[in-house]
Amino acid sequence: MNTSQRIWNPSSMLLNNVSKDTNTILRYISPESTLERTIVQDNYWQIGAFWGEPRPGHPEGKVIYHIHEVLQNVDKATCNKKLRQQLRLITIIHDTFKHLEEQTRPRTDWSKHHAIFALNFAKLHISDQAVLDVIELHDDAYYAWRATCAGYEEKSNKLLNRLRKRLKGNLQLFYLFFKCDTQTGDKDQSPIPWFEKMMQDEIEVLHF
Repeated sequence: MNTSQRIWNPSSMLLNNVSKDTNTILRYISPESTLERTIVQDNYWQIGAFWGEPRPGHPEGKVIYHIHEVLQNVDKATCNKKLRQQLRLITIIHDTFKHLEEQTRPRTDWSKHHAIFALNFAKLHISDQAVLDVIELHDDAYYAWRATCAGYEEKSNKLLNRLRKRLKGNLQLFYLFFKCDTQTGDKDQSPIPWFEKMMQDEIEVLHF
């Protein structure tokens, strides 16, 4: 057993079968702004949100369940209004286009990564560059950790340096989302302390 693997304790909401309708979206997402309501009413978004079966790291199955879990962590992560709004937008969009991404492994076309599909959708609604950058790069900390575990330090450092260069003053936003996203399902929790250690001089480490 992987002792760093999170034990998944789903809420009663996540154990219910749901239908693709407005009431379900309101229940699991609880949109808080006109922008959020516009996004979740988009049929393209809804198709992706209701996609998914239980799989490693995502025992909850449907993407909308994962979004719900991440949003619960966002509530714990910060009381800062702007930061919370940014985290919510990233959460609502980041994984919603996994059904479109290339399934071949190893990947042959990174333009078909779900983060790129999410970024392209986000650009239709959002002008905040920090939010767009985190959506695009949201898996890079995990990929950097995995590269280190496989002995590819140069690749890991390259990914971390790309985060530093692209995000600059928004590394804290990225870190908070990364932690909110990782502390869900039955994901391995090892990437969190690793990233916190690697970026300890550039982020404020928070516990929630």
